[in-house]
Amino acid sequence: MRILFLSTEADPFAKSGGLGDVIGSLPRELKDQGIDARVMLPLYKSIKQKYIKDMKFISDFSVDLAWRNIYCGLFEIEYDGVTFYFLDNEYYFYRDNYYGYFDDGERFAYFSKAVLSSLGVLDFKPEILHCNEWQTALIPVYLKTLLKDDPNYNTIKTVFTIHNIEYQGRFDKNLLSDILGLSEEFRNLITYNNDINFMKGAIVTCDKLTTVSPTYAEEITYSFYGRGLEEIIKENQYKLKGILNGIDTKLYDPEKDKTLAANYAINNSKNKEMNKKDLQKNLGLKIDSSIPIFAIVGRMVEHKGIDMIINIFEELMNEKIQVVVLGTGMKEYEDFFKKKAYDYGDRMNTVIGFSSELATKIYAGSDFFLMPSISEPCGLAQMIALRYGTIPIVRETGGLKDSISAFSPENGIGNGITFKSINSQDLLGAVKRAIKFYWNKDNWHVLIKNALKSDFSWKQSTKEYMSMYEEIY
Repeated sequence: MRILFLSTEADPFAKSGGLGDVIGSLPRELKDQGIDARVMLPLYKSIKQKYIKDMKFISDFSVDLAWRNIYCGLFEIEYDGVTFYFLDNEYYFYRDNYYGYFDDGERFAYFSKAVLSSLGVLDFKPEILHCNEWQTALIPVYLKTLLKDDPNYNTIKTVFTIHNIEYQGRFDKNLLSDILGLSEEFRNLITYNNDINFMKGAIVTCDKLTTVSPTYAEEITYSFYGRGLEEIIKENQYKLKGILNGIDTKLYDPEKDKTLAANYAINNSKNKEMNKKDLQKNLGLKIDSSIPIFAIVGRMVEHKGIDMIINIFEELMNEKIQVVVLGTGMKEYEDFFKKKAYDYGDRMNTVIGFSSELATKIYAGSDFFLMPSISEPCGLAQMIALRYGTIPIVRETGGLKDSISAFSPENGIGNGITFKSINSQDLLGAVKRAIKFYWNKDNWHVLIKNALKSDFSWKQSTKEYMSMYEEIY
């Protein structure tokens, strides 16, 4: 089986979030199972030179985008056993950021057209195109419209994965013919609420529709989570499947991770304490391994439940704890955590920005990981935290519900602390339960062991993807 993943991110070439992690690891896992899985990406300005110099030029060709005829270069590199292709056009992709430009609709319409045009010059003929997020959503649309009668394309099947339904690719309705190159007969296919909606078009035209967790697949059929597309999702629910993301367990491995002060595993988890002291020292916290450290790592945006944390923060700090914050986001959130770090001195540190090395040190050195998201399609941070023996405190939504089970001291089952409602006091109750477990060392040792035993490798998810591919193959 030959599968080509289409994405705008893949680690280590381009990454701004979980999409980059997934596309950087899932194709490799499928490759290990005997599937010829490859990846195609834009050739961004920000890709490191060490990768650029190893890329091989394959060909160049023209891309028809409405009335335009535009250059595209095609490059190839093998990384970690997987072939990656890159589409080059400096006008569209030689920019400082991946997204956020006035012409994003045109940029990614071009990318979608270029992907399909490249199949004419590649010596690789995919049977399935696995598209990810709105930036690749026009690929199934073009296959079912402009290319539906072309024998070189009409046997290709498509999978479209929604990683986060909040970002749909919504643009002015006038883009249809002048930018996208679609005639009026296809307007209803891609228009929703009087906008051009890339994601809606993919949902309607793809052969299989997936999300990144089973619970999220159910949630997006309701208005609270569906962001206006819930009715379209319901109409296409027959082809919808939720498959929980995995993590790269080779990349996130406390037993071999070179960034750690001391390596550890399930049979020598006491070494985790050395990472705690190292974290306290590096971040100017009081060095005391008996004090529980609560970590917040990630984007500071509303749907991450930051307001709930803010609402209980003073009560939280009344406990004998330390807090570490790493991330960027809304200025009001950044300012709040910076001020609190100043107020609490050696009990708290806030780092505005992101460093993967510091993030790993925080995962390894902390005791608890706060992730009370209002919505969370999958979430990888809670899985990474478990991998390092740090206990997630999460709200039961999306992938958090599918990956974290509430610890029960009665039977010793569970790998985290959970709560259900979007309510600050329920979060506070979860935090207090967590602290209670921490000070009961019998409970704590069991909970740490459960965390380290949790398996969120791609093993099970890969099987589910392979089964889904077989259905449309």
